[in-house]
Amino acid sequence: KAWLSVMYGCNNFCTYCIVPYVRGRERSRQPGDIRREVEELIEKGYKDITLLGQNVNSYGKDLELDVDFADLLKMLSELPGDFVLRFMTSHPKDASKKLFDTMAASPKIAKHIHLPFQAGNDRVLRAMNRRYTAEQYLSLVRYARQVMPEIVLTSDVIVGFPGETDEEFEDTLKLVETVGYDALFTFIFSPREGTPAAEMPDPYTRQEKQARFDRLLDLQNRISQEKHNAYVGRTFRVLIDGADGEMLTARTDGGRLVRLKGDTGLIGSFQEVVITGNTTWSLVGERKEN
Repeated sequence: KAWLSVMYGCNNFCTYCIVPYVRGRERSRQPGDIRREVEELIEKGYKDITLLGQNVNSYGKDLELDVDFADLLKMLSELPGDFVLRFMTSHPKDASKKLFDTMAASPKIAKHIHLPFQAGNDRVLRAMNRRYTAEQYLSLVRYARQVMPEIVLTSDVIVGFPGETDEEFEDTLKLVETVGYDALFTFIFSPREGTPAAEMPDPYTRQEKQARFDRLLDLQNRISQEKHNAYVGRTFRVLIDGADGEMLTARTDGGRLVRLKGDTGLIGSFQEVVITGNTTWSLVGERKEN
């Protein structure tokens, strides 16, 4: 596995985030330089390459070139070799149909997108300065699933943003239920000194926020379990990426963790695996013999 930064900085200024203040404005790397580095990684035998940026969907906006992130992704996916491309993190306001079409068209681009929505209520989203509505976010999800029915969707959620009411939090639960994420990264709001959100009135207690957080976890754990149940009996091409005790670990194209028995000599290779069981957080499989 390899990770490669394609841009630095952030222009979004979400009210809870310190990143733009400490990392500066967005700076995209030249596409030719990125291409050469990816070619070198492929030649060295890397099989899983993740393109990194605070907001990769903004790639190219600061360059005097007619190139965006979808163009970069397409160019890299056309390189020769047996590898998978991933990317993170995506901001919904800059995600596009063009990006999803590019992902759908290439077998070398993982059918997984981490698309943080943070909150399901429009007033809270405005207070966060996220610059999209819940319906705009859902329309992106609908299109992504239209062109990639098998896509794995993961996201970030902040619980207890300053001023978020119980009723507004219910909108977050509704969005999670509607989308049906494969997994969530969930956080209770924590103020960052120097950000606007750190100065906002916050009438709810930690205990009240924890109660909301627990409800969100219960909901997502149920959805994740249902998603994983549906994997059983199916065969997936996975990359064996390590070992955990007596079990090998692997990742599906969609980034789902698979545990299976096998020789450590398989690490670094793609294998066909039949899913035989699951937990809320991982899958269990057996290597399909040729």
